[in-house]
Amino acid sequence: MRLLNTTKRKLEEFGGNEVPLYAILSHTWGETEITFQDIKGGDVERRAEYEKIRKTCDIAAAHGFDYVWIDTCCIDKTSSAELSEAINSMYYWYQDSIVCYVYLADVPHSTVDYHTGVIDPEFSASRWFTRGWTLQELIAPQTVIFLDQEWQEIGSKASLQQIISKATGIPTDILLGGDLEGASVAQKMSWAAKRETTRVEDLAYCLMGIFGINMPLLYGERERAFTRLQEEIIKVSDDYSLFAWKSSDENSCLLAPSPAAFVDSGGIIPFNPPGNSKLYLKVLGLPSFHV
Repeated sequence: MRLLNTTKRKLEEFGGNEVPLYAILSHTWGETEITFQDIKGGDVERRAEYEKIRKTCDIAAAHGFDYVWIDTCCIDKTSSAELSEAINSMYYWYQDSIVCYVYLADVPHSTVDYHTGVIDPEFSASRWFTRGWTLQELIAPQTVIFLDQEWQEIGSKASLQQIISKATGIPTDILLGGDLEGASVAQKMSWAAKRETTRVEDLAYCLMGIFGINMPLLYGERERAFTRLQEEIIKVSDDYSLFAWKSSDENSCLLAPSPAAFVDSGGIIPFNPPGNSKLYLKVLGLPSFHV
């Protein structure tokens, strides 16, 4: 694992049990970002994009961290092998971090009234809540701190749990570190139903960690990536809520064409009564179905 030293602003590599305590950044990409090659090449501190690196390091260092992980510069994306390993490991990297800083570049400082504690809708309307990759970055870390565009703290995942749950459809117990395995496959898929990624394949790849799946990356396969993800889920799970989806796509088969097909499946929860086969309940009074 490659980490950025928060004081030297240099990259260092660690393996196995040698990885130190670290903070991690979650953000949405701008038009240009500081890359691995930029950091290695040096002389990047005068570039405007470097401010994100500087601020992240400063905040992490102020909280006592010697190291931070930032996706834009800690992965050599020119290496397909390294990129594949990183994407397959990313959920666990966020999970193992001590704190995750979420930088919301489109949320102004005025969003929070620090006298009343009231938070404007601009917070939950942030682009960050619409991106595919940020789903695992919200769920995996135990401690998440949200920062506005001026790098001032808005609140934590715990203190903002009700607002975040309403914006994402994720139950508060899951947000607070509850058993992710207790959520049905359909329910997890529903959390990604309205999210987007720049590349079609990433709609599947960004969900691998949430489902505990590892698979090779094949950019260029397009929608086939989501089919492969579902096939891998079937191999390790007997949760047939995977088939609880609907789509207007006439070419659809047994497997869903995309996470969007699960947009109405957030209320499908597993229930295991003693002596009975697994049952899935659709909340809000709708019929249940056996699998």
